[in-house]
Amino acid sequence: MNLDSIKKSAVLIVFISFILIQPAVKAHCDTLDGPVVNDAKKALELSDVNIVLKWIQKDDEKEIKTAFDKTLIVRQKGKDAKELADMYFFETMVRLHRAGEGAPYTGLKPAGTELSPAVIAADEALESGQIDNLMKLLNTEIEKGLHSKFAKAIKAKETQHISPEDGRRFVAAYVEFVHYGEGLYETAKTESKHDHNETAVEKNMPHEHKEKKY
Repeated sequence: MNLDSIKKSAVLIVFISFILIQPAVKAHCDTLDGPVVNDAKKALELSDVNIVLKWIQKDDEKEIKTAFDKTLIVRQKGKDAKELADMYFFETMVRLHRAGEGAPYTGLKPAGTELSPAVIAADEALESGQIDNLMKLLNTEIEKGLHSKFAKAIKAKETQHISPEDGRRFVAAYVEFVHYGEGLYETAKTESKHDHNETAVEKNMPHEHKEKKY
């Protein structure tokens, strides 16, 4: 494996890890034009609850199926009832999906809510099958962060002995720089360990649907 491949793999691991380990980071699964709600709309139009089950944990399937059946019944009672029923189902879907991530449900966000460039790039990568733009974005931001914090720490180091206040300024910059690098490393290391084990989602999948690993 060449150096470029190693760098790309490392940055991608960090990105995926931040999504998995830090679910409170702004995402789009709780927006009205996000993937969870879009699949919920398809499920209702096709009367097929199986379309949305991938977004929740196995233990939550009963609640979703019950909500789905109720929604289909209420949708038949007119336009206003349909809108209310659909919103109830969307909220239930997103709430349970967020709970499965270990994240709090804070309500549905409007369509068009501003998203992280990384989220947009990740979606585009999956849509196109090309990851280069995502890797370029992540490499740029990580390198920018490291260089910025490093420069700040180096500058503060030069004057750290002038006064206690200068010393504290250096310590603050030192801690910020070291913790930033440590955070990236530990996240990447944690994710690499997870690669050798079943994910939480896989463990909740029926045995016959689990992907075979060779």
